[in-house]
Amino acid sequence: MNKSVFLEDMDAFGYREALASGKAIVLIPVGSLEQHGPHLPLGTDTILSSRFAEGVARRLGALVAQPIAYGYKSQQKSGGGNHLPGTTSLDGGTLIGVARNLVKSFLNQGVRHVVFLNGHYENYQFLYEGIDLALEELGIGSGAKQSVLLLSYWDFVSQETLTQVYPDGFPGWDIEHGGVLETSLMLHLEPARVAMDRLVDGPAAVLPRFDRLPVVPDRTPATGCLSSAAGSSAAKGNLLYGQVVEDLTADLASELAREPAVTAVPGVA
Repeated sequence: MNKSVFLEDMDAFGYREALASGKAIVLIPVGSLEQHGPHLPLGTDTILSSRFAEGVARRLGALVAQPIAYGYKSQQKSGGGNHLPGTTSLDGGTLIGVARNLVKSFLNQGVRHVVFLNGHYENYQFLYEGIDLALEELGIGSGAKQSVLLLSYWDFVSQETLTQVYPDGFPGWDIEHGGVLETSLMLHLEPARVAMDRLVDGPAAVLPRFDRLPVVPDRTPATGCLSSAAGSSAAKGNLLYGQVVEDLTADLASELAREPAVTAVPGVA
């Protein structure tokens, strides 16, 4: 049986041993509690980010922290909207604070690299701000051995994979919520949590090129999904998961193996 890569399964002394190498890498999955239509669970974003983190950690020799399971407010044009039941969100300041505290805690413990693996579109800039503030407070600047990386897993989906998953054309990331990508990944990774008999096929959402607040609820499809999940399959999920984990692992391994360059300060010998 494979040894767990999750910090929650480790004891404190085993964790100390991992830190003693001076090269420990900790991945932090970030998701949300957000409606994903009638066929997917509220925890879809957290489940997927955690499973991607696990796959990468096993190949990279890294560890996976407990996820940030709540995300920033769902936006109507990317997640259906924060007005929909089940979507339970943090405000921006709270998410910034969580990211800031986690970075400071892990780096102060001696973790060499922290990687935030995001699975909820709206989180990204708030995670970035929290990371930036933490590094500033710790005095970690260019040339330091410790670092933090931030990424969203869908940015690693290749064009070749998209062509195979969407033979009739990719609808675009802005409306891929509760659609083929997430549904196929869940069918591959957590099929018991998917209710395909409740899937509602229909046209993709047509939304304005601006945000209006408060939102106009009837602009969101009644399903809460912004595109149809018809055509989803476990085989497509297997393709997506395998390709993303492989490419993401390769990119991280290359980046984290780099020794930081020490920048000379003008006028200092």
